[in-house]
Amino acid sequence: MGGLRNAVRQELVGRQVDEQIVQRFPVGQRLRVLDVGMGQGTQALRLARAGHRVTGLEKDPGMLEVAREALSAEPAGIQERVQLLEGDGRETGAHFTPGSFDVVLCHGVLMYVPEPDAMLAGLARMLAPGGLLSLLVRNGDALAMRPGLDGDWSGALAAFESVDYTNRLGLEVRADRLSELTGTLSGIGAPLQAWYGVRVFTDGTEAGGTLPPEEELDRLLAAEDRAGRTDPYRGVAALLHLCGVRG
Repeated sequence: MGGLRNAVRQELVGRQVDEQIVQRFPVGQRLRVLDVGMGQGTQALRLARAGHRVTGLEKDPGMLEVAREALSAEPAGIQERVQLLEGDGRETGAHFTPGSFDVVLCHGVLMYVPEPDAMLAGLARMLAPGGLLSLLVRNGDALAMRPGLDGDWSGALAAFESVDYTNRLGLEVRADRLSELTGTLSGIGAPLQAWYGVRVFTDGTEAGGTLPPEEELDRLLAAEDRAGRTDPYRGVAALLHLCGVRG
């Protein structure tokens, strides 16, 4: 799974997406899913295995190749339900017609988009009425947590003043605040219906760290899952998972 931090992220977000699908769509309905910036394809494959038809959009050729390799290892029936395309999430209108999807995922992408409102409006247009928009973003209200817990007091103080930060890859990126995204989602016709915190306890874990034994991992995920749904813990999570529904 690529280390503990990534394992926690992928598993919790997958559970949360499944929960929202169960709550908002008839049991057994095969959904049309668009995964924007799908990366290695973890969530796309998860949903395809559940029977949904998934289109993955990724602009990084290297990541697209990783996703294609992972897809090639799946049974033929699953491969037939997945379409992988090279493209930019800011240009969904060039690839698809409005209302083409029941679910749109955009996970770990907004941090690289300086002005995300136009992109989010475009993603909302891709949704059919009642469709689910799932966003995973860096939590702009908790940027001081990581440097503070590392003892980087200058970094922690600076994080209170800005949503711009340098990520672990050394890239200059930006975080999002819950209050601002709530307003944006309302403005684009997909108001916020639910939100979760992701990685409350394990954000400081090294990305390449090995996973603990299965029983301990289960307890860790249970604790993270509980914290990600409970105030005030979810408010200081490293990531926020926001779910809006198209009116």
